[in-house]
Amino acid sequence: MKAALHFKYGPPEVVQVMEIPKPEPKENELLIKVFASTVNRTDCGFRSAEYFVSRFFSGLFKPNNKILGNEFAGVVEAIGKRVKSFKIDDKVFGFNDATFGGHAEYLAIKETASIATIPEGVSFETAAAITEGSHYALCDIRAAKVKSGHDVMVYGATGAIGSAAVQLLKHFKANVTAVCNTKNVGLVKSLGADGVIDYQTEDFTRTTQQFDFIFDAVGKSSFAACKPLLKPKGIYISTEPGKNGDNIWKSLLTPLLNGKRVLFPLPTISKSDVAFLKQLVQNGEFKPVIDRHYTLDQIVEAHRYVESQQKTGNVIIIVNRYANLNP
Repeated sequence: MKAALHFKYGPPEVVQVMEIPKPEPKENELLIKVFASTVNRTDCGFRSAEYFVSRFFSGLFKPNNKILGNEFAGVVEAIGKRVKSFKIDDKVFGFNDATFGGHAEYLAIKETASIATIPEGVSFETAAAITEGSHYALCDIRAAKVKSGHDVMVYGATGAIGSAAVQLLKHFKANVTAVCNTKNVGLVKSLGADGVIDYQTEDFTRTTQQFDFIFDAVGKSSFAACKPLLKPKGIYISTEPGKNGDNIWKSLLTPLLNGKRVLFPLPTISKSDVAFLKQLVQNGEFKPVIDRHYTLDQIVEAHRYVESQQKTGNVIIIVNRYANLNP
């Protein structure tokens, strides 16, 4: 089978597309023919090892999991004899940041992993992009204990995480103010944002509104800049550690002060989370934003584009060709 592999950490060019043996599913595994995947910040972070701490999960000196791709959508081609919850020809999607593997024509994965059947009428491309950005957003929304009527700011509302956060927050009936660039104001409004601040024409820190929760979905702000905008018990969460790891140590200190707090929750995902996201898609409450499509042979270019920090939503990788967009 064809797969994209990296044998060392580094820039996008370390990724190579080559032929390798097709995996065989174990007794408790599915063999999925992958039609679509994504390249996202998680993939790029594990490939580059920009944050050295990632090597404690991926391999200290070289990557243990050489095929990246934590999101995938495809068709079950074979199942192990102990598999009960899926059958051959099921159309499935999911998330796997334990062993990755989505950047290959075939993926073997346990049936207990974070996977589900694709909602009817949803394309492989859309299904492939359901989980990564949304599960980060969901984790942080839950950590902030967002409730109906809460005022929430999403800084960086057009990335995979931010665009998912806006939609998820509306599901939880929060009042959402989104911060984005000029070209995406219309998009963010279409996602359900109650208010939009264009950071290219105004300084978001000068707003007079105050918030229960400020969510920096791109890691480009700071607690110091956002603190005046928080309500007395307000919460700030960023998807990045911050300068000198500020968001990590402040998440340990600020909860002790009984005031405005920084949280830095570690992201998790479960099969029930995937089922929840699937239900939102079925209900029309969540639809991943898709920016560009690349083929597997163009994956280095896709990595470059994601690292340019210019993407809107998700970048799709077409792994196997199929007759039409809908599964």
